[in-house]
Amino acid sequence: MDQFNSKNYSIYANFLNKLAKDLTRYYYSKLNRTFKVSNKLKGKGYDPVTTSDKAFEKFIRSKINNKFPKHQVIGEEFGHKKSKSNFTWVIDPIDGTRSFVIGNPTWSNLISLNYKDKPILGLANFPVLKKYYLNYSDKIAYVFENEKRKKISVNKKATFKDVKVSAAFHGWLSLNKQKKIPKILKLMQFPCSDALSYSHLAEGRIDIVIQCSNKIWDIHPLIPIVKAAGGYISTWDNKDAINAGNILVSSNKAIHNKFLKLLKPVSK
Repeated sequence: MDQFNSKNYSIYANFLNKLAKDLTRYYYSKLNRTFKVSNKLKGKGYDPVTTSDKAFEKFIRSKINNKFPKHQVIGEEFGHKKSKSNFTWVIDPIDGTRSFVIGNPTWSNLISLNYKDKPILGLANFPVLKKYYLNYSDKIAYVFENEKRKKISVNKKATFKDVKVSAAFHGWLSLNKQKKIPKILKLMQFPCSDALSYSHLAEGRIDIVIQCSNKIWDIHPLIPIVKAAGGYISTWDNKDAINAGNILVSSNKAIHNKFLKLLKPVSK
């Protein structure tokens, strides 16, 4: 079965729903203990990876391989398992590794299912917060918490005057470039907690998320969740967010366009 139609959503969404619970159990049974940290950039910046990142990715890959052995898999830590399938799973085993390293509970497991390179389903699972976000179609997304699910939707009535902005540059945007976007800096009132900020936007808690230098595994799992909840997502230069890189997410088109203009001095 290598073709996708809307009837197939439930097969894959149910798989991800179960996987979210399995991942949280796996964390508490195997990984909630001391771990080793290394820096991928070796002194030229900071991009941490832990033994837990690798263990999570192996666990996720084994679950996918057992259920969908012919599908392709792209993971942050172990690369691309290629096949002729139209389906590709994209994995960020721990999104927010910096938070994980210092004990902040906002890190997550991110997984998307892509069909012909387009993300159609996304999971953002937060083991310590004991909740996860998952879309069941291109128009329905839920947050699952305390054995209950709640349909989520962006704040479509958000206005620029009262906008809640969550943004972080994580050292990727130089000080000189930041000086070109003073209005953006002034509006950055809310902390950015990686995938949790995107998830909060999808459920209407904040209105804008701005981040730099995303890889495909950082953003592909969040695209279907945000879109199913009614949000807008693109790169800073208004290209498809599938390209990854610098990402802008908004709760409605009007403020999305406004922030694209504000980001223009640094969008190239």
